[in-house]
Amino acid sequence: MDTRRFVRLCVMAVVVLSVTTIGYGYMTAGTTAAAGAGEQADGAATNQQAVEPRDNITVVATDSNTWLGEKSDGPRANAELIAFAPNGSVLYYNDSHTRYWDVDPVPETQATVEYVYAQHLNESQCGGETVCTRNGVERVNLTTGAVEQVYSGITPGKHSTRWHDVDRLDEDSLVVADIAEDRVYVVNTTTNLIEWEWEARSDFTPDSGGPFPEDWTHLNDVEVLDDGRIMVSLRNHDQVVFLDRETGLQENWTLGTDDDHSVLYEQHNPDYMPEANGGPAVLVADSERNRIVEYTRDGDSWSKNWQWSDDRLQWPRDADRLPNGHTLITDSNGNRVFEIDENGEKVWSADIAFPYEAERLGTGDESTGGSPMDSNESGNASAGTGGGENAETGGDGESSSGLVGPQLNAVMYVLPVWMGIPHLLALVALCLTLVGWVALEWRWSKYGVAFHAPVSLRSKR
Repeated sequence: MDTRRFVRLCVMAVVVLSVTTIGYGYMTAGTTAAAGAGEQADGAATNQQAVEPRDNITVVATDSNTWLGEKSDGPRANAELIAFAPNGSVLYYNDSHTRYWDVDPVPETQATVEYVYAQHLNESQCGGETVCTRNGVERVNLTTGAVEQVYSGITPGKHSTRWHDVDRLDEDSLVVADIAEDRVYVVNTTTNLIEWEWEARSDFTPDSGGPFPEDWTHLNDVEVLDDGRIMVSLRNHDQVVFLDRETGLQENWTLGTDDDHSVLYEQHNPDYMPEANGGPAVLVADSERNRIVEYTRDGDSWSKNWQWSDDRLQWPRDADRLPNGHTLITDSNGNRVFEIDENGEKVWSADIAFPYEAERLGTGDESTGGSPMDSNESGNASAGTGGGENAETGGDGESSSGLVGPQLNAVMYVLPVWMGIPHLLALVALCLTLVGWVALEWRWSKYGVAFHAPVSLRSKR
């Protein structure tokens, strides 16, 4: 067979295979559980089975990606707050805000939560010449749908000014993770007065963390501990820090080091498990390493006790240890929320477009009711293989999907939600093949031949 014909057939085969892979992914993506819930939002048929049954209500907040515009038809156009009833049907759905972030159960209630939202506003709504964001906390009864505004504030711009977390201190006060000002503060929601604050610049220098001052700390999580301290996640510093409201930063309690990515790499939503539950321990979504990891307090330092990942886990941003020993995991770029047992086996899963955080009601706030994993003699958790999906537990390695870390996560962030890693690989193969094909055809053409001919032959012509 002619060499050029053979190459063309091979190229066409790659093109057909790539296009088929991408097209099949698009056509069979279907509606996710969250999208299906959206279709029911204005109707009465909310008893349709959306996911497999699970004990108690599961609430999921999603972080949309409106990079093509506000509420656009882009790859991730809508953020959603969705609650699944124990039987798997959709109990509650809302997509009125630009972003949904942290979700916390309201104590002494069975179906009421408080959640953090962000609403992008245009120039006229902001009363100036630039856009801004309304960040706030609302309380919703998932059964009745009644929504109550709790607290809100305006921050300039959009992307690095949205609050990701607010935690309740007491009946009248909230602890705010103020990502815009790189600070934590306590506000009285009755008087709107700030009663206490800690600024990261009081303990960290501008040359640490991310770009100063645009997105320096990316302070994305706060948690009020039983002893009154506040645990804070400084994402761009790769650190979880502990604050005493009287003495400030407790340096000997800090978990992680700036740019030491073997411990934490731009983490989200650390959860604290107290000594009364077998701790002190911290369960963290170690996002850029694509793993869930647990550290226990060993004297005056931290040691890794357990970790979990599988080949699909891509930029996880929340993990809650449940009282029964299971772990509820939010896989943002994997577009799923799922639960694993003590052996690392998946026991429940829901496909959700770009989730940020999940909460199982009746189990305490986040990992409050959970305990650290039991360790074996080697110090690694006794976990299984995640249902045969090449899960990784223990050790210091990363999952295969985490080998390129933030680069792959950044690409996945802007892709449509139906595109997984196989579709991305097919897209890359298609683009490279087409470029190579065009280059070859040009080289084989009379123009290419003339361009690449030796100088002596060109002069004879």
